[in-house]
Amino acid sequence: MNSPLMDRGDLALVLAIRDQGSLAGAADTLDVVPSVITKRLGALEARLSQRLFDRTTRRLSVTAEGEAVCLHAKTLLEGFAALESELGERQNELVGTIRLAATFGFGRRWLGPALATFQTRHPALQIELLLTEQLPDLGAEGYDGAIWLWAVQQPRAADWVTRRIARNQRVLAASPDYLARRGMPATVEALASHDCLVARENGEVNQRQFTLWSLRHARDGSTARVRVQGRLASNSGEMVRDWCLAGHGVMLRSLWDIAPQLASGELVRVLPHYAMADADIHWVAPWRPKTPRRVRLLVDHLAEQFRAEPWKPGKAGAR
Repeated sequence: MNSPLMDRGDLALVLAIRDQGSLAGAADTLDVVPSVITKRLGALEARLSQRLFDRTTRRLSVTAEGEAVCLHAKTLLEGFAALESELGERQNELVGTIRLAATFGFGRRWLGPALATFQTRHPALQIELLLTEQLPDLGAEGYDGAIWLWAVQQPRAADWVTRRIARNQRVLAASPDYLARRGMPATVEALASHDCLVARENGEVNQRQFTLWSLRHARDGSTARVRVQGRLASNSGEMVRDWCLAGHGVMLRSLWDIAPQLASGELVRVLPHYAMADADIHWVAPWRPKTPRRVRLLVDHLAEQFRAEPWKPGKAGAR
């Protein structure tokens, strides 16, 4: 039986040489001495009867035949890796790496502990979490997905998969000291005359977007809008929360973030029948023909963890 002209190692070799631009660089990447690279490349070109790289003492350049090999090599190597991952996951133990992105506040307070619990159940699994206020280009940067709190507008919806993990709402709150000084607003319109604390955390620079609060009534579903004003604004939600706790004004903040302070009385709900229902927690991921089992199980785990909205007042899980 004849040996194949190329194998997996040959594909990795050609890509390493092309990407590094030299035989020495490829040797470093593949952790071998340069003479091994020279010998393997010569043997491969002999088997193929094709020259893949033009090389002199000063420079190395890929030939048209070499580019053709590289074009297919990346796809084939990714296919090998996907197959190995799938075969590994057919066993009981989850293996591999999951790369995620999430917003800072929710990531630290709620997502981090949930990920740690999942990883403890599957000790061979690696989880990498990026905390950011700017949603990365998930597909281009190699992320499996993101846990995100704002509506994500993608140019081509068919290229993305979204799933609501949990409901959430932003509520109005102020400290007892502030309300003692300024009084409790009786209507949404009354907020216009109060000191309001504005958070702008999703990277937008248009301040007016964040000073227009659109609030929905919990009972009849009606919507009321008000343009708020105040002297304190920040791109840090934690900073806005600290200002609110210190008595500097009224804020609009996610319930998951201030549930402990509402429960303790450090903060008081303002206009408790109104909320901004635009902050549900979503799983966002690039579309792929087959989602790895480890990712599917993680998303199911998160949905189960947050299904009961543990940040609601009175929930034992609120922290």
